[in-house]
Amino acid sequence: MEALKTVTISKRAELAAKGGHPWIYGSEIKGKDEGIEPGEIVRVLSGKGKFIGSGFYNEHSKITVRIISTNANDRFDDAFWKRRVSYALDYRLQVMRPEDYDNMRIIFGEADQLPGLTVDRFGDVLSVQVLSLGIEKNKDIILNSLIEVLRQHGLPVSCVYERNDVKIRELEGLTQYKGFFDSPLLNPEDRKTITHIVENGIHYDVDVENGQKTGFFLDQKFNRLAAGSIARGRHVLDCFTHTGAFALNAARGGAASVTAVDISAEAVAMVKHNAECNHLEIEAVEADVFEYLTELDRTHNHTYDYIILDPPAFTKSRQTVHEAFRGYKEINYRAMKILPRGGYLATCSCSHFMGEELFIKMLKEAARDAGVTLKQIESRQQAPDHPILMSVPETYYLKFFLFQIV
Repeated sequence: MEALKTVTISKRAELAAKGGHPWIYGSEIKGKDEGIEPGEIVRVLSGKGKFIGSGFYNEHSKITVRIISTNANDRFDDAFWKRRVSYALDYRLQVMRPEDYDNMRIIFGEADQLPGLTVDRFGDVLSVQVLSLGIEKNKDIILNSLIEVLRQHGLPVSCVYERNDVKIRELEGLTQYKGFFDSPLLNPEDRKTITHIVENGIHYDVDVENGQKTGFFLDQKFNRLAAGSIARGRHVLDCFTHTGAFALNAARGGAASVTAVDISAEAVAMVKHNAECNHLEIEAVEADVFEYLTELDRTHNHTYDYIILDPPAFTKSRQTVHEAFRGYKEINYRAMKILPRGGYLATCSCSHFMGEELFIKMLKEAARDAGVTLKQIESRQQAPDHPILMSVPETYYLKFFLFQIV
């Protein structure tokens, strides 16, 4: 194998890399060999020439190097990639329930040392998103290895669908597209974009072609279960319902009534479909959640004694965190004012930039302004198939709390 070209990094980047963070920014590169191609694997050296790791190089990206290995003896051949996907799958098979093997995230980017790669398994369909040039260049061997490893564990794969229709790819110099992945291991006649999963005993049809992100949000799996476990006898309002997953878990948990609200007509139609498929009673309402909660507060409507808030990320950058704080506070404040004493609140944020400390600060301010006290039942995070690396704060993004209003 040809020797890898090298880049030399700053002391600051060296410390971050030694601490386990895989990203090296362009401003932190102090020297490099000539002729490095975008997407090529390079050796990363300290200012004193000490080996730090190996990673994908892409001068077109703000994150110029993404470290994939800190083992100086690694050879980046087919066997390397197969080991990587095997490690990722073995972890899931250990930490997830067997009934979740048909609906789980198999690869979670940096957390699995495969930066820029997401793979979700929905039944026998893999939904894939590639966000880094290095992964794009090695995609065939990675995905074919994954198919083989899954089959070795008795987990069938009929087709692989690529959801590369996201603007962030352009930051890597990649084009946007979506479509089926061609593989000699797959039969084109087995291709499908609609598949079926069962999560927490609830049935869903997943559209990997048109659904959000990879088709379905798996990270709230156990949070939905926790939310549903305290819904018995409650009148539940599920806000930003999307597919209705929280509402469905609440209904299955024995709620007296469930109302699901979303601004999207498509989401409302999906909730009705999912409720019907599961023989559950849910009222689906098309409305702006902010306006809906404001009206309930204005009219002193205390019909609901359990409110679930699962909004989309209000911020995707540090620059807009202040505005996001206000948005999160507004919906939580309204919910707290509507809920009676003894009522319940489930609330979360899926934005990495809205960190846990800031989210808790927002909740305390909202509670103070609403004149209530929050009794914490549970604090949760994303499901373990979306693992958090303590050295990579970006992998921790989902905060979820259950409270009683007292």
